[in-house]
Amino acid sequence: MWNGKNKALTFSFDDGAVQDERAIEILNRYGLKATFNLNSGLLGTVGKDTYNGRTISRDKISSAKVRSLYRNHEVAVHTISHPNLTQLSEDDIVFQVEKDRALLSELCGYEVYGMAYPCGGVNNDDRVAAVLREKTSVRFSRTITSTHNFDLQTNLFRFNPTVYYTEADKMFALAEEFLSSQKNTPQLFYIWGHTYELDYGDSITWERFEEFCRLVSGHDDVFYATNSQIFTAK
Repeated sequence: MWNGKNKALTFSFDDGAVQDERAIEILNRYGLKATFNLNSGLLGTVGKDTYNGRTISRDKISSAKVRSLYRNHEVAVHTISHPNLTQLSEDDIVFQVEKDRALLSELCGYEVYGMAYPCGGVNNDDRVAAVLREKTSVRFSRTITSTHNFDLQTNLFRFNPTVYYTEADKMFALAEEFLSSQKNTPQLFYIWGHTYELDYGDSITWERFEEFCRLVSGHDDVFYATNSQIFTAK
């Protein structure tokens, strides 16, 4: 299925947080690949959260860093300004997606065509998926609905990930299941999140993230790839 392998693993991170830099260092250390979904209109903006008495940076990567930082991974669409697409008109959906795609493609130096839906809650539906399929050049878009399994899906415009990595205990349990699986059918382990969540120090921490990366890396029967490499590999 994927370079002759039945198992594949990929990560997906949203929003272009400055914490992407540290996460990429860890991913690179273990030979893992991720897709980073960016809002071109928010690049370089600054912000912060206060959590348990600590200040957490919510700054965004600058546009000048995009090409070099993500060069071994993949950049994908997350819309220009992070609206809930289910609340927009068709024209506004197309603008948010295609403008973001064009700007990111220019920054990266290659054609961007992946995507993740912005916002929590109900952030996608059949109408929006149809607009993406019929009116944009996006080829797939990830939801935030976890399946907790590794089954392949036919609808790439409402593609559900395996697990949100803030469910760290569940993620580790799924990793053990995935790595021990001997199924002959294709199995995809798809993990998503926001790298700034690693600074909160709750269920997923920098230490646990690195532990997870160490656990899932280096297995000869697993194809490690970006989202696009997963969905386009023969």
